[in-house]
Amino acid sequence: MLSIAIISGSSPSCTPAPHLPPRIDYARPGGGFPPAVPRAAPAIPSRPPAGYSPPTLGIASTQHPWKPGVPERRWTSIVLHHTATDHGSVEAINESHLKKKWLGIGYHFVIGNGSGMADGAIEPTFRWREQMHGAHAGDDEYNQHGIGVALVGDFEAGRPSPAQLEAVKQLVGTLRAAYGIPVDRVLGHSDVKATACPGRHFPLAEVSRSLLPQYHSPSAHSGSNHP
Repeated sequence: MLSIAIISGSSPSCTPAPHLPPRIDYARPGGGFPPAVPRAAPAIPSRPPAGYSPPTLGIASTQHPWKPGVPERRWTSIVLHHTATDHGSVEAINESHLKKKWLGIGYHFVIGNGSGMADGAIEPTFRWREQMHGAHAGDDEYNQHGIGVALVGDFEAGRPSPAQLEAVKQLVGTLRAAYGIPVDRVLGHSDVKATACPGRHFPLAEVSRSLLPQYHSPSAHSGSNHP
């Protein structure tokens, strides 16, 4: 039972428990959150084809500062979250998720907002460094093959900071180029599960289109079979 909870888990910070009294930083006209209905998320193949290896689009290791030092997992999507809190850090989220009897923090990356982590700081977690499945989506396929990225903040109440937006675009652009992830597989948590995460003020369409400038240049495709 524990392993099921770990693999199919969804971060509790994305969906505050309804029985708790509302916090002032969550307040909105009328109180509470609007009902969220997930859009149909693209299906992910249950297993890679024979002879599969992660696609590369010619980006150098210096352009992928988060390239792990272990064999890379088959990543097919990116799932974006907010923490629904004013402050946070990898350590604080890890402690919270350990209390849920998980292996630890469920995300692969956390981006700070200046309260608990530097504003715009991108920190990979042990799940990314060890290329482990996530525990963030509430859907096994997206936990297994989706890169979980959480930004500290409550984007039901306001937008990410300019530094956070710049950071998440850089990260998403790098990951898309490194693993051949198309724009329609850069998803909000609400595209996978009924939740308000990553918040109504999160500019998902803008972030999902992020690409490295090198992705468009002919040199980026030298020796690659990708169009």
